[in-house]
Amino acid sequence: MTQSTQIRLRRRPEGEPTPDDFETVTTELPALEDGQVLLRVRYLSLDPYMRGRMSDAESYADPLQLGDVVVGGTVAEVVESRSDRRQVGDLVLSYSGWQSHAVADARHTRALDDAHPPSTALGVLGMPGFTAYAGLLLLGRPEEGETVVVAAATGPVGSAVGQIARIRGARAVGIAGGPEKCRALVEEFGFDAAVDHRAPDFRERLAEAVPDGIDVYFENVGGQVWRAVMRHLNLYARVPVCGLVAGYNDTSAPEGPDRLDAFMRLVLTKSLTVRGFIQNEFEREHFGAFLEEMSAWVADGRVRYREDVTHGLENAVDAFVGMLAGRNFGKTVVEL
Repeated sequence: MTQSTQIRLRRRPEGEPTPDDFETVTTELPALEDGQVLLRVRYLSLDPYMRGRMSDAESYADPLQLGDVVVGGTVAEVVESRSDRRQVGDLVLSYSGWQSHAVADARHTRALDDAHPPSTALGVLGMPGFTAYAGLLLLGRPEEGETVVVAAATGPVGSAVGQIARIRGARAVGIAGGPEKCRALVEEFGFDAAVDHRAPDFRERLAEAVPDGIDVYFENVGGQVWRAVMRHLNLYARVPVCGLVAGYNDTSAPEGPDRLDAFMRLVLTKSLTVRGFIQNEFEREHFGAFLEEMSAWVADGRVRYREDVTHGLENAVDAFVGMLAGRNFGKTVVEL
């Protein structure tokens, strides 16, 4: 029997998650059945959507139940196999969650090649990269010369959005927290401009960065960033809504006046297209093209990426809380 160290949801977080919301247990995994593989997790992905799964509010996916292993994408090594699909030693993408070992149906894993570092399957060549690709190209549809703005721009989704926009001939403006991140957006990721949302003159700097308005706004954040952006949206602007991380830890409705009527008026008068999406709705039809194109862009340097790596499963909770607070720089990964 193989033992697995697991991090499970102990109670539903109220506001920002704390270590007391989780528990670490060691359990014995069942013997393999035909078609299954035993996996040793090597890399664990931490992503903002996981916060929503910890609550019991209605959403696009069922919430975690108390006692469940926290969900998450993983890169894992096959250490035992009862499937012709996978051999011992294979590296695979799986959805094993916050644990050291897991039993999985081999059909629900994807073999990884060695052309890129394995952790990229959780970031630029995985779900975050595909989220950027599908949301921007299928919903944002930037045209040459248009202005694309993206918030949380140094994260794995945002950084890819800006770089893909540049490849398509659009002008890319990133919004991030702090001068270091803004400097990297321009110098490292090739954005045309970057704006610090923590700066006291954020609204003025944003206006300077988008003199011709905004044609595509890729929404990752919401909150005060959205309220600053919306006044610059052009006629027929497109707004793919990927996430609203600014409010993920909220425990009550935001203070201030009800802005829904003003938003709907803007949608009407500017003929906006506002479209929420979850990347898996496009996966069957478009993931193959994404993987081919993005792999080539990464290989030739047109798309760059960063990873924010934490070592040890025991540090996953702290890394997760820090990511939600914006303390990460790049794709947040735990290396086991």
